[in-house]
Amino acid sequence: MKFHTAHESGYVSCHACGHVQPHVEPDAAQARQHAHERCERCRSPMHARHPDSVARTWALLIAAALLYIPANLLPVMHTASLVGDEDDTIMSGVVYFWTSGDWPLAVIVFIASILVPMLKLSVLALLAFTAQRRSTWRPVERTKLYRIVEFIGRWSMLDIFVVTLTVALVRFQSLAVITAGPGAIAFGSVVILTMIASMQFDPRLIWDPVDEDKHKPAQLTQDHPHE
Repeated sequence: MKFHTAHESGYVSCHACGHVQPHVEPDAAQARQHAHERCERCRSPMHARHPDSVARTWALLIAAALLYIPANLLPVMHTASLVGDEDDTIMSGVVYFWTSGDWPLAVIVFIASILVPMLKLSVLALLAFTAQRRSTWRPVERTKLYRIVEFIGRWSMLDIFVVTLTVALVRFQSLAVITAGPGAIAFGSVVILTMIASMQFDPRLIWDPVDEDKHKPAQLTQDHPHE
């Protein structure tokens, strides 16, 4: 059974309300004015694919990757008490929980604050790279990876909660004043940037090269019919 996509049939869907309508190419005057086709229902601009999806995803990923380094190296909290001042990073909190016997909490902090952001960066970089190269490699698996990243993105604020929990529990002493450090700001920025990057990436770009390859044999047969 042969399937046809809405894009192949000349239709486009609205990203705001989901309305599907025939795609109308802008004329020369509209192209010069950069005018976009409007949704017939909500009047939002219509796009067959997210504009500059790969470029925007790469820009957000690079910014998140650069901030991921200080997020793990800089202290996420500063503790001032009667016995002195102390700075703690995310990894020092993991080590403290592990050595003090709270290994379940150490595993949760490690997964939510270190492993998950790193995996999100790696998966989104893989998706952006393969989409940019118009690769046909394992499109179903890549789509599932995107859905996983998109699902995790809804719970990304759990990472911020874990950092807050770390601030409250790591080496907490009486009569102490705890303030957030620059690492917490960098970590929160990484979470927000990865969430926006997953929203900017258009998963339909995964399937465009696959659909083009499916039509190539038919086109070659039409161009060179058997005699």
